[in-house]
Amino acid sequence: MEKSLPLPLNDWQVQKRNRAINRLHGFIHGGALAALFYYRITTIAAIAKSSSSILPHLLIFAAELTLSCMWLLSQASLWNPVTRNAYPERLPGDDNLPAIDVFVCTADPAKEPSLGVMNTVISAMALDYPPHKLHLYLSDDGGSPVTLRALRRARSFAKLWIPFCRKFGVKNRCPQAYFLREEIDGSGDRFFLEKKAIQKAYDDFKISLGKIVAEADVGASRDHAPIIELRVSGMISKSPYILTLDCDMYCNDPTSARQAMCFHLDPKLSENLAFVQFPQRFHNIRRNPDIYDGAVRFIWKKWEGFNGLRGPVLSGTGFYIKREALYGTRKLQSNVDLNELKKYYGSSNEFIKSIYRNYKLNSRSNALLNDEAFKQEVQLVASCSYDNGSQWGKEVGYRYFAVVEDYFTGFNLHCEGWISVYVDPSRPCFLGTSPLSLGEILVQNTRWFLGLGQVALSKYSPMFYGALRMSILQSMIYAEVACYAVYFLPVYILALVPQLCLVRSVPLYPEVSSPFFAVFVFVFLSSQLKHAQEVLASGDSIKTWWAEQRVWMMKSLTSYFFAAVNASLEKAGLINSSFVPTNKVTDDEAEKLYQMGKYDFQAPPLFMLILCTLYLLNLASFVVGFVKILQNGKMMNAMVMQTFLPLFGVVLHLPLMEGMVLRKDKGRVSPPVSLLSAVISSLALAYAALAH
Repeated sequence: MEKSLPLPLNDWQVQKRNRAINRLHGFIHGGALAALFYYRITTIAAIAKSSSSILPHLLIFAAELTLSCMWLLSQASLWNPVTRNAYPERLPGDDNLPAIDVFVCTADPAKEPSLGVMNTVISAMALDYPPHKLHLYLSDDGGSPVTLRALRRARSFAKLWIPFCRKFGVKNRCPQAYFLREEIDGSGDRFFLEKKAIQKAYDDFKISLGKIVAEADVGASRDHAPIIELRVSGMISKSPYILTLDCDMYCNDPTSARQAMCFHLDPKLSENLAFVQFPQRFHNIRRNPDIYDGAVRFIWKKWEGFNGLRGPVLSGTGFYIKREALYGTRKLQSNVDLNELKKYYGSSNEFIKSIYRNYKLNSRSNALLNDEAFKQEVQLVASCSYDNGSQWGKEVGYRYFAVVEDYFTGFNLHCEGWISVYVDPSRPCFLGTSPLSLGEILVQNTRWFLGLGQVALSKYSPMFYGALRMSILQSMIYAEVACYAVYFLPVYILALVPQLCLVRSVPLYPEVSSPFFAVFVFVFLSSQLKHAQEVLASGDSIKTWWAEQRVWMMKSLTSYFFAAVNASLEKAGLINSSFVPTNKVTDDEAEKLYQMGKYDFQAPPLFMLILCTLYLLNLASFVVGFVKILQNGKMMNAMVMQTFLPLFGVVLHLPLMEGMVLRKDKGRVSPPVSLLSAVISSLALAYAALAH
């Protein structure tokens, strides 16, 4: 009798329906773009021979060319979307599972409240994994004594919380989320008595944290001695795998570690698998619609496309990474000498020894920590200056070249031949907190796309550096993400040039009677309907599609613009960029507005000035163009498309008009910003009308 083969730990399926739709749409839309460019080039050539102004046509051509290039890059992520599934029940016994180090990262207790950080820590401690193979580190860049004292209290509460979770099979092991949602995981008098007792213990824990914060300075320090409890795992537990979490991204499914091991322990993947990435989901987002697009739905759909190639980008949090991949040890020859190792890994002999111990669990960890010499060695490795003169941040560890070190690290790992996996289970493994105000969203996106722009403008540009080291399709997706901020250029052109030319009665698009009019209409409808199809396929509604359109334009005019400008200035050596953590403190007023579906327009004044000025300019140009068409019916044939553009923008951004004119609450547009916007837009329109 033949011995049956073991069941696979994971599997994958191509999204055949979506793939067919994507490819068919790509071919049809591409053909329409070819016809559009034929019209634009022949029109420009004809205008060049006449006395008419060619500049507006060249600007529109530049906008259309940029949008088309970005569209072409986006096709790579749509070419072969793949879904992966894990089967943790098929894993070997606990004795055969590898150890995992968990890093929870925080920086500033003033912006990242200790209660939320400790809930993340406790949820990670409670993962469904052998306790002696799970080691947790809180990486506090701010070195705050508040965080250290809070961690000690969290450890005490966890001694009560974790046994309760395991006894009753609690799925949501973040205590704050568990008690807010009043989940029931057990039954009987025993369960309810113990639940009442553990809730009382949690309330006492919250009170104790409140006292710690009240008694101490919650500010972060950038100049402090390294503290053993927070810093280093390579010399202490040195587990072969590392889970990295943002301080607000708590564990929502305790099986995430086992799900990740379904891929890391798969003999078909394990040798070259660098990391398993889970999506970032957010517990405070209202789905229908998500007015700020805080869930960044479009990003995770691209990661499914990455899944069909060599895997997704490293995405900041919620990933299980192989320490060997992070250390880059397989790039070194087996007979490398100690001096060469020190060039890579720094001057610590103890740390270098730890790299070549096959990452076995160190049962003498506690004894070693009581050794004064070893403690000093760990403090040396934990210090910021340890990187100096080594390859840390360059070829070893997380790569610090750009503000988005996660993207750049993942990109380099893929260039080195590693692969990755994206898993999106039905129950989110991790849940975080998304900003609930327009200002926070725009500032956060400015920081993200500044970092991506740094990579795009460097020698590591994915289209050139990546294309030589990975497949062309994978380098195209990396390039699209890196160059995403360039969308500011066509959006600015299309928000200004057709409108000003409409005021001056200068046509930029084909007449209704022209066969090319249908081409332009088709391209517009094709792109909008494809976006709507992707939104609906994700399980969202048409309201979400509309909201994503609006927020994308807002980001293009503000976040992407300033990100691109700052990246260019930094490239020229005129400024230096730095990382600023997103504010995780809940604003009750902003949250209330968000739940009502209203925008909080208390964003940076310069951002709002740009948005309001362009809105008023589009509104006025539409009125002028419409009046002209009514006065002269012949203009309709030539200007109907040009009149539609500002109308589309005005209708799409009606909440902005409400914020300027109708709303009186805290989240309205500041009256001085509204007034200044009206002045600037009026001057621009007057100049356009009077210029010759």
